[in-house]
Amino acid sequence: MKVEDVMTTTVIVMPDTQQVSYARNLMLKHGISHIVVVDSERKPVGIVTEKDITRKLRVAGPTWRRRPIDKISIKRVMSKDIITVPANADIREAVDIMLRNNISSLPVVEDGKLVGIITKTDLLRVYNEKCKGRWKVSDLMTKDVITVTENHTIAHVTSLMEENKIGRIIVIKDGEPIGIITSENISFAQLEDPETGVPLEKIYFIGRASKEKKKVRLVSMLTAGDIMTEDLIKLEENADAVEAANIMLKEKISGIPIVDEKNQLKGIITKTDIIKGIQ
Repeated sequence: MKVEDVMTTTVIVMPDTQQVSYARNLMLKHGISHIVVVDSERKPVGIVTEKDITRKLRVAGPTWRRRPIDKISIKRVMSKDIITVPANADIREAVDIMLRNNISSLPVVEDGKLVGIITKTDLLRVYNEKCKGRWKVSDLMTKDVITVTENHTIAHVTSLMEENKIGRIIVIKDGEPIGIITSENISFAQLEDPETGVPLEKIYFIGRASKEKKKVRLVSMLTAGDIMTEDLIKLEENADAVEAANIMLKEKISGIPIVDEKNQLKGIITKTDIIKGIQ
């Protein structure tokens, strides 16, 4: 099967003259996690993902990182080293490129022109259709799960995500999963000033308390329990991996906690884990 058989041909793009807030609004509007950035001639010059927004807009570092997101150029956040794939490549080549480079999407080009994009979600559909009965969840899942408690700070959560190059973390209590935090939870957090009730939509990310701006301190005091998704979908180890793929596609999620009969956390299965089964 070729990339052109499964790629998405309608590609959401944004101009490189826009700000991070524009990218965020596009992601929310279209329910996507990555956007191709183009120049004035509509040639791809970068790609921005939820992970980029979460990872790069941290308080520690240059002053620009402490600005509101409608004041930060997308050029500062996007990945400029674009990795592409030709339309006639085998999908297993696309899987290999994604896994080797720890990326979730590949712009598809022909003669230097953008003709589509292939994502882990596209590959998940392939697995869902072609690989029933091939692998159990236990064969593909990640067993060494990075976890936090609901009292850990968001600064700690983002640090763990960055250090381990992951897009989600399970929140546990007494060994049981009680929530999950994703890059989207952090990137698109809806915050309010507790004194005024005014939404702090202009996100200032995220680190130790800063003396510079009150809003930065407020964000920094958030805990995992404040923004985690509590309505968890869980699976057991003996489930078919196709069941996990189907749930991810239906519920538009990218990771599922795996538990035993006592609801103790045993692992997590993600889109990345599942597409490994295509190789």
